[in-house]
Order: sequence, then structure tokens, then C-alpha cells
Amino acid sequence: MVTEARTQPVIPIRRRIGSTAVPVVGLLLVLAVLLWLGVNLVKAPDDFFQIFLIGLSNGALYGLVALGYTLVYGILGLINFAHGDVFMLGGMISVTLVLSVFSLEESAPLGSLIPAILACLAVAMGICGLLNASIERIAYKPLRSAPRLAPLITAIGVSFILQDVGLIWKGPAYVAAPRTLPHGEIFSIGSVSYTWDRLIVLLITVPVLLGLMWLVRYTRQGKAMRATAQDKDAAAMMGIDVNRTISFTFLIAGALAGTAGVVYAFYFTNVRFDTGFQLGLIAFTAAVLGGIGNLPGAVLGALLIGLIQAFNEGLAWRAPGSTWTTTIVFSILILILVFRPQGLLGERTPEGG
Repeated sequence: MVTEARTQPVIPIRRRIGSTAVPVVGLLLVLAVLLWLGVNLVKAPDDFFQIFLIGLSNGALYGLVALGYTLVYGILGLINFAHGDVFMLGGMISVTLVLSVFSLEESAPLGSLIPAILACLAVAMGICGLLNASIERIAYKPLRSAPRLAPLITAIGVSFILQDVGLIWKGPAYVAAPRTLPHGEIFSIGSVSYTWDRLIVLLITVPVLLGLMWLVRYTRQGKAMRATAQDKDAAAMMGIDVNRTISFTFLIAGALAGTAGVVYAFYFTNVRFDTGFQLGLIAFTAAVLGGIGNLPGAVLGALLIGLIQAFNEGLAWRAPGSTWTTTIVFSILILILVFRPQGLLGERTPEGG
């Protein structure tokens, strides 16, 4: 009895030590990042804010792709690794339309540029949405009751298939498009200037992001998506068509990937068959950072990843060379999975402890 009484307090003390170590480590990392940014801000404030604007545009683009990951995971608990390759095909479709249909040249006038962008958005969103919904119906639906490893391996397989489609279609080299977006200055503060191409990226991505938030929160279909994400069986008992809701979710996620592909093609002007694999992993990291399954969290994580990438590649005092960016991004993924697996805005589930 005495021994039992003495050993009981040991367990809560150990748990208390472990639970306090995690926020301390996270706080130290945040302080280190803030110190790094502060040094660069003091040394070169104009460069700092210029790079900040670049990171903001890149983060908005990553957010479109990250939302597709988080939508599908919220419904099925599936990490759809083929999502990035759907984005890649959207970019290739856009480049093909720009070169073969609209024949746009560099610095095209707005009278021909705006209809081309709208047409590319309509075609890429439609094709990528239908493609993603078809992938769900053919590859994922038969595996819903299978162990989680089966659909995960299937998603990786579908990713390679889509990469091969892009490789056969356009070859191994980059497919380049003319720099059609205007690069003129909108406004400047000191030597910090904001250009039209970055504004156009935000004019496309921000309404799409806000529209998705409205769809999920306030529409009937959005309520069905949230009910299905919480409990498929209960949703079916309440009269919700679960299969239709899941297909609609994949359709929306594919349309988001198509939108991101259009923005990427016009902004970065080149796409390759493996572009979606690389950018998709960055967007997946952003979704995990913000909280996988959480829409605002995906946007927040994407903006943070975009800023970190831009700062590391653009600031004077940084890790040597832009090749470290990938290492930094995936180090963030590892740290998040170890210390805060629910992400910045996610909620800890009972399984997570």
C-alpha cells in the first residue's frame, strides 16, 4: 500500500514535464525565426518588404492547392497525393490554350488578356474538377472500407499515372508560355513597388478562397459536406447522399487545382510534368502546418510557407542558396508532426491524445 501511494504521483509529473517541453521548444523556434526576420528587416528594410509581397502572392497560390488537400482529408481522411498532379495538368491546359488558341504574346493588351484568363479558368476548372471526381469514383470509392494504407498507395499510383500523362503529352522539358501578365508598377513606397502581375494573382485567388469558405459554411451542399466529414453513417441516416457529397467535394477540390494551375501558368510561365509533385508536397506541408482538414488553417499555413520560402530565397542573411528551401519546408513538416500534429488551427482529437 505504501509503495503504491509513493509511485502514483510519478506519472502526472512526467506527463507535466513532457507537456511543457513541447510549447517551450515551439516558442524557442518562433523566437529564432523572429530574430532572423528582425535582423534582415534592420539590415535591408526595402528588400524585406519587397520579398514579403512576393511571398504573399506565392502563399496565395499555395493556398489554392492546400485547400484541395484539406477538403478531401476532411471528408475521407485521405491524403490525395494525386491532387498536385491534377494541378499540373491544369497548368498545361492553360499553357496550351495560351499558345494554340489565343496566341498571346508578351505584354498582351488587357482586351485580349482578360478573356483568355477567364477562358483558361473555365476550361481548366471544368476539366480538372471532372478528372478529380472521376479519380475518386474509379480509384478511391471501391477502397473506402479497406485499410487506410490501401487508398494511400492508390493515391500515389494515380499520381504517377498523371505524371506520365503529362510526360507523354508535353515531354520532359519545361513547357514555356509568354509573360503575358503586365509587370507595370501600381504603387511604390520608397523603393518598394507593387506590380500588376502580383495583384492579378491575388484578384484571382482571394475571391476563389472566399467563395469556397462561403460554400462550405453557408450553403446546403456545404452543410452536407460538413455533416459527412463528421459522421458518414449519421449523415446518411439524415437523408444526405454521401456518395454524391464526396464526389462533389472531389469536384470542388479539382476545380481549385485547375484554378491554381492557371494562376501558376500565367505567373511563373512554365510547367513541367513533375511540377505538381513538387508544389503539391509544399501545399500538403502548408495544409498540415495550418491544420489538415481546417480551411482557414490551410490558408494560414500556405501564407506562412510562401513567406518562409520567399524570405529564405530572397533575403541577404539566409541559409546558403535557395536549395535549402526544400529542406526548411520539410523540416517544418517534421517538427509539426512531432510537436503539434493537429497543426496551428487544428483541434486535438481523442486519438491524438
